[in-house]
Amino acid sequence: MNTILDHLREGLEVIFVGFNPSIRSSETGHHYANPNNRFWKILFEAGITPRKYDSAEDYKLLEIGYGMTNIVARPTKAADEITKEEYQEGREELKRKIEVYRPKIVCYVGKGVYQQYSGKKDIPWGEQEYSVVPGTIDFVAPSSSGLVRMKMEEVVGIYSHLPLLVNR
Repeated sequence: MNTILDHLREGLEVIFVGFNPSIRSSETGHHYANPNNRFWKILFEAGITPRKYDSAEDYKLLEIGYGMTNIVARPTKAADEITKEEYQEGREELKRKIEVYRPKIVCYVGKGVYQQYSGKKDIPWGEQEYSVVPGTIDFVAPSSSGLVRMKMEEVVGIYSHLPLLVNR
């Protein structure tokens, strides 16, 4: 299976961080490509993007100040297939990326992603009191997976705080 490219550059407003690519993303080479994943719909409905992008346009988010990466690069069917060693390596690599690219906000797409990254267990939704990398804002949002049981309105409501933080 193929890993997928990060979409990162300096000066981004937000970097979205997922667990790892899905099998579908590995096949297409694009982030959040599984048709059951609601990422692109959430971004649009939350007012983050001006229109609903398609996963094949993931690189175009750079044009509007957003980037994408994952804590682990290896594609899997489910996040529970990721090993402790992969998370350890991924934590170090992700911290390095954040230090190099210095986004304003790092949005973790799922509490589990932030738990693996920060080592914290009790995590509220939204802006975190302390960030792992000083000078950036850590923001925790629900996973966009179709398996998430939260109502779409609730998920969109949490994500809708991102544009407010960007403009703060």
